[in-house]
This record gives sequence, C-alpha cells and structure tokens, in this order.
Amino acid sequence: MGEDTELKSLTKLTIPNLIKHQAKNYSSKPALISDVETLSFLDLDRISTNIASNIINLGILPGDRVAIWAPNMNEWVLAGIAIHKAGGVLVPINTRMKGKEAAYILNNAEAKILFSVKTFLGTDYFKLLENEDLPHLQHQISFDESSISDEVQSFEGLREHAIDVKFPGVNESDMADIIFTSGTTGKPKGVISTHMQNIKVFDYWSSYIGLNENDQYLIVNPFFHTFGYKAGWLASIMRGATAYPCPVFDADRIIETINKKKISMLPGPPTLYQSILTSELIETMDISSLRLGVTGAASIPVQLIKDMKEKLGFDTVITAYGLTESTGVVTMCTPDDDYETIATTSGCAIAGVEVKCVNQDGQDVPVGKPGEIFVRGYNITQGYFNNTEATQEAIDADGWLHTGDIGILDANGYIKITDRSKDMFIVGGFNAYPAEIENILSDHPAISQVAVIGIEDERMGEVAKAFVVLKPDQDLNSDSLLQWSKENMANYKVPRFVEFVQDLPTNAAGKIMKYLLKESE
Repeated sequence: MGEDTELKSLTKLTIPNLIKHQAKNYSSKPALISDVETLSFLDLDRISTNIASNIINLGILPGDRVAIWAPNMNEWVLAGIAIHKAGGVLVPINTRMKGKEAAYILNNAEAKILFSVKTFLGTDYFKLLENEDLPHLQHQISFDESSISDEVQSFEGLREHAIDVKFPGVNESDMADIIFTSGTTGKPKGVISTHMQNIKVFDYWSSYIGLNENDQYLIVNPFFHTFGYKAGWLASIMRGATAYPCPVFDADRIIETINKKKISMLPGPPTLYQSILTSELIETMDISSLRLGVTGAASIPVQLIKDMKEKLGFDTVITAYGLTESTGVVTMCTPDDDYETIATTSGCAIAGVEVKCVNQDGQDVPVGKPGEIFVRGYNITQGYFNNTEATQEAIDADGWLHTGDIGILDANGYIKITDRSKDMFIVGGFNAYPAEIENILSDHPAISQVAVIGIEDERMGEVAKAFVVLKPDQDLNSDSLLQWSKENMANYKVPRFVEFVQDLPTNAAGKIMKYLLKESE
C-alpha cells in the first residue's frame, strides 16, 4: 500500500511536472467540475500555463510569494498551479480571516500578488484590506470580477491569453508553499513545504487509501488547509480522479451532490459526517456511491465510525494524524483496522517517517505511557519562513519535530492522541489557539487582561470561552464584545461565552493558571 508505479515515471517530483504528466495521461477527462464549468486535465495544464505567463510578466520571480484568499473554486486550483509553474511560492489564506489577520500573513510572507474574490457570502475580500498597510503587495487580482479598476485586476484576462515569457526551471527542493499555522505563541508562523514533500506525501496518502481514476471526489475541506489543497485537489490530480470543489458547508446540498454526481470520495472532519447522518435527506437520496472516507482533527466516537460504514455505506474509513509542519501527514490507520482502532487511535507512521513519545527530559517513554510526540522524516518542514528562532525551537539538531502534542504509542506502533498542542482546542475541525485569540481580544480598548480556554460543545466539539478583566472605569458587555470579535477574527475563533472577572489566577511567575479556569467549568 502507498506505492504508485505510474508517478515513478515523473522525471522530477514537482507540481508543474505532475500537471504536464497527467494532462498527457488523461487529456480530455474531467479534472475539475464546478457549477459553472468543467475543466479537463488538458485545460488545467493549458490555462494554468497562460496564467503563469501573465504573473511572470507582472514581475513574479522564482521564490516570490503569491497569496490566494478565496473559497473552494476552479479558479483557486488554476491560480495555485500557475504560481508553481512561475516558480512562485503559494500562500493560502483562511477565508474566515478578517482584514487584519490576512494583512499579517500577506506582510509576513511579503506576498507580491493576491488572488481573491469580491462576492463570497456577501463579502468583498479586497475591501477588508482597504485600511491595511501592505508594503509588499503590488497586484490584486479578482477571480469573480470581470471589470478592471486601478486597484484590482480581472482574472479572466489572464486565463485565455498567454504572454511570451521565459519560464523558470522548478526543482524538487524548491519551496512550493507556505501555510500559516498559529501555534501556541499567538502569532501565525509560515510553514515551508517543498515540491518533493507535497508529491511524495500525497502520492503515498492517496494510493494508501485507494483513491483512483474512477473516483468522483467532493472536496469540502477548504483549499486554504492542507486537507483541502494537498489531500484534496492535488491528490485528486495525482490519481486521475474528478474533483468537485465545494465552497460552502451545507449538509443537505452535500447529500444532493452525492446523489446527483455519484460522489465516491468524501473526506472531512467528524462534524461533516455527523451533519449528514442527522439530515432527513439520507432517507430519500441515493448515497450508495460513497466509498472512501478519511477523518481526524478531533476525538471520534466509535459509533460514528460504525455509522459511517453501516448507515452511510463507506467501504473504507480511516483516521489520520498530522501537522502542517509534517506536510499534513504523520500516521494513518489501515482500511482493515476495526472500528475501535479507527476511532480511538490515529494509526501508525507512514513509510519513511519515525514517531516516538518522550518525557520532559527527552527520554523515550515505555510503550503505553504518555509522552510528547516527536516526528522525523522526509515530510518534516525545513522550517518557518523568516523565523529561525521558532524553527530551532520546533526542530532539534537530530531532525526531530517536537509537536507539542501528547500521545501514547502501543506495542503495534499505533498512536493515540491524548492532548493537542498544550492549550489548543478544535472547533468544528479547525484548530483554535488561545494565545492568538487573546492577542486579538487584547486590542479591545476596554480590556486589561484576557484568558481563553476551550470548552465542550455538543455541535462543534469545542468552542472558545473568554475570561475578561476590564480596565478601570471601562464598561463592556458580552454582546458588544462578541460583535467586536466577529468583526476582528475568523468566526471559529470567536468566543461563544464571555465571563467578566476581577482578576485571573496566576502563579508566582505571573503566568495564568488556565487549568484552574478549566476546573471551574
């Protein structure tokens, strides 16, 4: 498993080389299908080359960063491939972010070009950046606006007209993308992945789970995330499958699409499958085409795995564990594992990757005992972009990535995650980091101190709760703070509960003792 003979014929493990290879293999076969257009493998290659020539003409040089801030759509994939063909580095931005958050990523990555949208769920993303200082950004290109203004150019013109330019050579060791992860320090850090890492990890991943050219792949996971980008459209192209980008999570619409398009591949967080299971439509719609399910990102009830197989009809359901710093994958269950193993563990290390659990002294812990998970292998990032200090903290001299996650390895090498990245909690499949939310809340003029924890929520798994200390003579209520939060941070980060307190519990060193806040819940 996890071995593919077809891609061995690639002369170089790069994304541009993969696209060219698959255009030759699958030519007019549909690669991407949206509500408005179908793109073949040949179309992907031709149109992305046109776009690449245009952004080279705009001044993109090898290694320059280009950002995409948009929902799942065909244009996202075309622009992503074009960035790679131009020798650029793709920087995806979370569509749930507000202008301030996106501006931080654009500036940290020193992005020269931004591809985005003007009309997604009533939001003009370019407008969110109007008041932000963006010294590196030279061009803004709209996927969904045909008219051209002084500030924003149209994507349409780039698609169909090539410019005669010299294309750079792209090598396996070149940076392919920088995906920002918040981590526990509060400020997002840009994780670097190379072309070789992306191709090698997701060649293994996609062939291991059994994805093939006959599959119809509905990509609900967002393209700004490794799961939607690399395990999504990139893996689909690798296997010659047909992908359907899904821009908005809507359980009933997803069920209708499964029925209409005979979807066979549907990965996602547990909330995706739980939403489908509770929809009345599964009684009347035919979803028997479902074949492959891959989940993770949260603790999973055994009953859910059982229901996915027995009620939703999946042949294969697996769970996996990974981090952005590990190119998305560290361990995977096998399709043959029993329900209990799939639900309660995240499988064992993929080929070529080592996993161990260590104590606070850095010593390996015995089998069955909890310890911090260390990972080493070809999949580990070379580091954080322009952040040597954070890189040295995360990856030791022997090449081990210190994940910050606590886990237990059993005698068969299967890992059970018992605690995620210190204080991190997971809201509907999205990682939420208290330090980052606290940093944003601290910008509120009425707030003196704030501490954020994750608390259990029946629908989302966990949600944020904020404990707030106000400045003297300041007045603030929960509703106004929640409204302010919605305007200043991604929705999944917004605290669902606010408690105003006189002070926060601290230790002798002045560090807030969050375990006391959690105990009070």
